[in-house]
Amino acid sequence: MTFAFFLGAGNIIFPPMAGYLAGENMSFAMLGFLITAVGLPLATILSIAFAGGGLLTMTRLLPAWAGMSIAIATYVIIGPAFATPRTGLVTYEMAVKPFIGSYDSQFMLTAFSVFYFALTLFLSLNQGKLLDAVGKILTPVLVLLLAVLGIAVLVAPQGSVPSVAPEYMTHPVVKGLLEGYNTMDTFGALMFGMLIIDVLKSRGIENVKQQTRYLAIASVIAASGLALVYIALFQLGGTAGGVMTNPQNGGELVAAYVAMLFGPMGSVVLAGIVGLACLTTSVGLTSACADFFHTLWPRFSYKQCAAAIAVLCAIVANVGLTQLLVISIPVLVAIYPVAIALVAVTFMRNWFFNQTVAFRLVLSVALVFGCFDGMKATGVDLNVLSFLPLFDMGLAWLLPTLAAIVVSLLWRLPEQSAVTAE
Repeated sequence: MTFAFFLGAGNIIFPPMAGYLAGENMSFAMLGFLITAVGLPLATILSIAFAGGGLLTMTRLLPAWAGMSIAIATYVIIGPAFATPRTGLVTYEMAVKPFIGSYDSQFMLTAFSVFYFALTLFLSLNQGKLLDAVGKILTPVLVLLLAVLGIAVLVAPQGSVPSVAPEYMTHPVVKGLLEGYNTMDTFGALMFGMLIIDVLKSRGIENVKQQTRYLAIASVIAASGLALVYIALFQLGGTAGGVMTNPQNGGELVAAYVAMLFGPMGSVVLAGIVGLACLTTSVGLTSACADFFHTLWPRFSYKQCAAAIAVLCAIVANVGLTQLLVISIPVLVAIYPVAIALVAVTFMRNWFFNQTVAFRLVLSVALVFGCFDGMKATGVDLNVLSFLPLFDMGLAWLLPTLAAIVVSLLWRLPEQSAVTAE
């Protein structure tokens, strides 16, 4: 179930495009991508287990308004604002458009959005049956289709190694790191952790140690599966030279590659993979968001929250995939550093001399410098900040955040010296 929740729209369209653009530097780009798209989500779920609760528990050392703001922003971004509507849009672009041809129109997109998110709502309404619906039915079919595609790509590559794009020429690992942001899986992990615990409770597992153990096992299984999928998709992109000229996105590239691999049946195979991957993620995101907002405002039932989220997703999806991606990328670049910093300080909290000060300092620095990166991603001229280390790579937040962590750790030395002297 956890694997299926993570494997959604961005997981399918971003890796092959990165592999295509990286060319002979594909291995380096893939390394960076795996760090942020596999390593960070794995660490995030484990941090939830370590913290003993979800996002609100992890931010309890911050001022109440700050912790709540981070939680609400995370659930809005991963829910009705960006990630969940994207699952419907990618399904439409890659699994529906090829079959409707000239009938493609705004009306068709609207009609599909209503159907897709109505189905998402239906599957999300009964949390007790979520494990059965996703883990036992949809996931095995999805894994089978992905295995067929992955083996075919490795055994029978359809093209040559593309030339290296300029952005992957000098720092392919860093570029891969930033591409991994686009999957939004670290945000997803902050949500899915508590959702998995709820499913475990529905199976009668109430002991916290047992919940932590199962949560760790689930996250390792999901991370391993995601890594295998990404490697196959990077290989697809890295051997797609000549398959099509100047693809605009990973969806187009995968569609063309699969058509060459499987012929007329290629579109059917691709539709099955994309449809199942996006639907399972959409169900997981909707359920997690509804559960959070129901907990936040108990006067609204889980079903009411789920219905409201489904309606909002259907509305947002009508802006179209291209426009949604343009809007979402700067937001992710700005907010992702805060999520990464939160995971880091959660694991390290017992090492800080003053946990409250450490959490507030590190997260504040990550937010400020992350916003600089986000503004740069929108195209705002910030040459005045070009002196910042790694600013040109979109990682201006990294070194200042590490410095804040080091300061928080070293502040403990005087206390230790006093104890030693005694």
